[in-house]
Amino acid sequence: MKNLFSNIKGDAFGGITAGIVALPLALAFGVSSGLGPSAGLYGAIFLSFFAALFGGTNTQISGPTAPMTAVSMVVIAGIIALNDGDVTKALPAILTVFILAGLFQVGLGVLGLGKYIKYIPYPVVSGFMTAIGLIILITQILPAVGYYPKEDIEFVNQFKPQAEELILENILKEEAGEGILVLENFKETIDRAQHITSKQILNESESLASNEASGVLGAIKVAPRALSNINWLELMLALGTILIIFGFKRITKAVPSTLVALVVMSGVAVGFGLDYRPIEEIPSGIPMPNLEIFTSFSVVSITPYIFTALTLALLGSIDSLLTSVVADNMTKTKHKPNKELIGQGIGNSIAGIFGGIPGAGATIRTVVNINSGGKTKLSGMIAGIILLFILLVLGPVASKIPAAVLAGILITVGIGVMDYKGLKVIPCLPRDMKIGPFKVSSEVLVMIVVLLLSTFWNLVYAVGIGLVIASLMFMKKIGDLTAERSDVKPLKEEAWKDEINFPEELKSEVFIKHLKGPLFFGSTNDFQQLSLQIPDSASTVILRLGRMQYMDQSGLYAMEDMLQDLKAKQVDVLFVGLLQQPRYMMERIDIIPDFISEACIFDSFKNCVQWIKDHNESNS
Repeated sequence: MKNLFSNIKGDAFGGITAGIVALPLALAFGVSSGLGPSAGLYGAIFLSFFAALFGGTNTQISGPTAPMTAVSMVVIAGIIALNDGDVTKALPAILTVFILAGLFQVGLGVLGLGKYIKYIPYPVVSGFMTAIGLIILITQILPAVGYYPKEDIEFVNQFKPQAEELILENILKEEAGEGILVLENFKETIDRAQHITSKQILNESESLASNEASGVLGAIKVAPRALSNINWLELMLALGTILIIFGFKRITKAVPSTLVALVVMSGVAVGFGLDYRPIEEIPSGIPMPNLEIFTSFSVVSITPYIFTALTLALLGSIDSLLTSVVADNMTKTKHKPNKELIGQGIGNSIAGIFGGIPGAGATIRTVVNINSGGKTKLSGMIAGIILLFILLVLGPVASKIPAAVLAGILITVGIGVMDYKGLKVIPCLPRDMKIGPFKVSSEVLVMIVVLLLSTFWNLVYAVGIGLVIASLMFMKKIGDLTAERSDVKPLKEEAWKDEINFPEELKSEVFIKHLKGPLFFGSTNDFQQLSLQIPDSASTVILRLGRMQYMDQSGLYAMEDMLQDLKAKQVDVLFVGLLQQPRYMMERIDIIPDFISEACIFDSFKNCVQWIKDHNESNS
């Protein structure tokens, strides 16, 4: 507690500055997610405060981020679609998934898995981040030009037949649930159908139109309609925002350009009384917990999203720990990864209870905090309190922000979040694999697969597929490299120093083999040929294992097969220099002592030769 208040002035200034920087992004990410600006603001308030309080990075500022919002968008859209386009009805299930993601993060921290997050391959992260940028850019084109599919009457009317079909389908389901046989009592179905209002059909049509235009593919489909129905005022507001954000940075970085753009463009829109579209109204007053999460909890409704919640947890963990590394480099400190995951998880869970979207450690906001003097956890807590203050005092003012301004802010976020470093080196990376007649880089292939699948299909599955492909390619490469360096191939042996004076009379009877490097799945094919190298005259095989430091399950069974073959040929096998890990593996399945007794395992080659001599003398 003493350390918490050791830098009050610096932490206060850092927290206030970071909170103000976070405001426009929190609102924008909330709108982008589909739950509205208040969800982004609530997420920023609770995550910033509790992740700082319980986390393991003193200067970290947390809140909604582009990657987390992009995945959340998928979750939200999917659950809303299952609830007939009704956000209120879908909200408890959505927030339950977010809380679950937070709990998964806590679990990752408690299990001590924070240190393993860094092993996710760079091409997967690179492809994912570039996809996030593209998703944000493409999906924000519609609000930037002032086009909203639900308000395009001609477009909505196209879905009326489908809407009527869905409504009738729901009536048939209701009747089936009540035990009414439709074909025997069709009059009941007609009576119920007659109560369908034109408003119900319109609402269902609007929901279908909105779903059709959602996501990247949806935005591309309706882009021609959007571009032929441009609202020029909305477009000018979005373009003005983008120009200020990029232009103001050239003048000074002391004041956040995003905040300047938000204030200036909102001021222009309100001051000149322009007929613009404002964001959804932000509720005034203290945020209250959504108790429906608990009262209407259903395992069935969230079961399909458990893997998505886990993906959110992993993504939030990666995002946060990467920011923690940046903070460490700037402050010359060392973060606690597992504690950080616990803090992020607690923050996301509490944010979910209050209706906020999940987030992670935010690099830009953390850098702003450090540069403004923040040094302890107090700075992150103050950032959350400042956002709560803005909500309570300036909520009605914030509700007048133009939606196009937030679209402009998000477009700059999309441009900034893409991994240009990874894209730039695509032509330079070595082409180390062949696909048909073409030579390609395995790293680039993984990145492009993740990029395309994330952008046009599914973010969650794209990361999983990318990880599997990257892991398989890595295993193949390491297997090939290790097999090259591991001497288990049918090559002529070079005598080691202690083998130079090996007795001449034993050379025809004793076959010496050196195993250098791990015996694992990548080298087992060559090892299995070992028995073919043994001359028919040999009655004893010495395996020099002092440089075989590791054996996996594949190597273990390859060794067992070889020993069985040699035993069938009545060839004695002696081990020299057997190391701890391979010995442990062989003891587990009784290769030792069933095939190789303790008497046939030697610490030195000299003792092994002496055993052979004694053994030959006793047999003669």
